[in-house]
Amino acid sequence: MMNNSRPQLFTWHIHGSYLYYLSQGNYDIYIPVKEEQSEGYYGRGETFPFGDNIHEVHINDIPQLDLDCIIYQTNTNYLKDQYEILSEDQRALPKVYIEHDPPRVHPTDTKHVVNDPDVLLVHVTHFNRLMWDNNGITTKVIEHGVTVPEIPYTGEIEKGIVVINNLPSRGRLLGLDIFMEVRKHIPLDLIGMNTGELGLGEVLHPQLPEFISKYRFFFNPIRYTSHGLAVCEAMMLGIPVIGMATTEMPTVITNDVNGFIHTDISVLVDKMKTLLVDKQQAIQLGIEGRKTALRRYNIQRFVQDWEETVAQVIEAQVSK
Repeated sequence: MMNNSRPQLFTWHIHGSYLYYLSQGNYDIYIPVKEEQSEGYYGRGETFPFGDNIHEVHINDIPQLDLDCIIYQTNTNYLKDQYEILSEDQRALPKVYIEHDPPRVHPTDTKHVVNDPDVLLVHVTHFNRLMWDNNGITTKVIEHGVTVPEIPYTGEIEKGIVVINNLPSRGRLLGLDIFMEVRKHIPLDLIGMNTGELGLGEVLHPQLPEFISKYRFFFNPIRYTSHGLAVCEAMMLGIPVIGMATTEMPTVITNDVNGFIHTDISVLVDKMKTLLVDKQQAIQLGIEGRKTALRRYNIQRFVQDWEETVAQVIEAQVSK
């Protein structure tokens, strides 16, 4: 590790909200930029209030960086990007691959792209680690951590709110058909990038808590992706969450205690109708959901997990 201070990490800007929470730790993070702002090369952007430990570096200057650890987040980062922008010495540094999603091609038989015992494979949920064929390499789970908003849940808008980017183009995986079906019975608003005629458009991350706090409940129609940060953020806000009983959700939500999940859409619709007329029940579910979030998605725990993980992978290589 560098002698001058804290660990020096390199990664790509893939998921802005995840990068923001990751950046709460005691290390510096370098992210690449280039003239063509393709995925991973956006730089800091204007959406998130990144601190001064997030550094933009033009791809031409990356080989000169004195780094301690490389963090990959996509197949493209791992298979292509690293060979185009990192030096040979940098590619030999301690390595972590953050897998944000469950396997796409086949739910149980998909082999992960990483098959190198020198790479630590970090999953963001236990469900994801369970479903991937991890090729026998070392894996670890670091569950999400989110900051606590200084906004109270009020719930006066008698509607549900859905927060998903690009829902019209992402289809069944993200529950487009479920959203459309539920919308026939329940008033729902959709926000996110590229919502088209289905939604209200994007609400920037810093304004998200205040915007959604007024809605009676948060609905997550997603069938099969990872446990969304938007769900964790909604729970931390104290807005009751209703969603599909799939992926990690059954380990997070206990029905009629801290939210409500099911695989029968008609049962979910009935619960939504109840919350629309019974605000007190919505408030109580939200209170308990917030307790769960404070316990499970505590940003201090998340940061500690990452600081310890970074230190361990760096130390493991030094001791070889």
